[in-house]
Amino acid sequence: MDADAPLLFFDSGVGGLSVLEPARVLLPNAPIVYVADNAGYPYGGRSEAEIASRVPALLGRLVERFHPRLAIIACNTASTIALDHVRSALDLPVVGTVPAIKPAAELSKSRVIGVLGTQATVRQPYVDNLAAEFAADCTIIRHGSPELVDLAEAKLAGDEVTVDAVRAAAQPMFDAPSGDRIDVGVLACTHFPLLREELEAAYPGVDWIDGGPGIARRIAYLTREQPWPADPRGGVMIFTAEPRSPLLGALARYGIGEIRTL
Repeated sequence: MDADAPLLFFDSGVGGLSVLEPARVLLPNAPIVYVADNAGYPYGGRSEAEIASRVPALLGRLVERFHPRLAIIACNTASTIALDHVRSALDLPVVGTVPAIKPAAELSKSRVIGVLGTQATVRQPYVDNLAAEFAADCTIIRHGSPELVDLAEAKLAGDEVTVDAVRAAAQPMFDAPSGDRIDVGVLACTHFPLLREELEAAYPGVDWIDGGPGIARRIAYLTREQPWPADPRGGVMIFTAEPRSPLLGALARYGIGEIRTL
């Protein structure tokens, strides 16, 4: 394995940074290529057929160009729809992202769990299967919120995002029958941990959990005996269309030192 072979992170936008951040903690010297498919954003409003076709084709091009050691689909929507297609198409390990329903069930005392994701993710049979396997004794309340995805993108771009705006986008989940008993909320979109501070302020009695730390541990395990560069270096973030505004300052905390357009 070439020590300079990068980890390739892929999302429709900036949400996958919530997966990159804990991975950086475990693997600080890992070369990073992060690809935001903003030309296809938002995935949550696209059909399953579109996503199942678009994601493997784009990732195939990216693998040919960057020769990563591992690909991470840091997007719940793309993972729940296209992960098997991607694994069939690529000759390298691929790590997906799934809603953290199992740890939510382990944590919940009220046995009412909220699953907050995109519209495409929350309607997937994959979520049904996770709920049946790991949370059969729980009431699962789902809400798909494209507004929260946009708010997360806006926050990273430097726009002001208020607690009231975040509360308004998430409130339908709590207005559903038994929604007032939700004590654990699953952030089933990688964008949503970027709004954790606002969600915690809006719903102080709810524990919000996401899959980022678990995915980071999986990445570290799969690369456990591989060489890395001796020193950390700035990662590269690639957009498939022009980004909405200069983001480099906000991206520095994630170890991103360069922005390109594909």
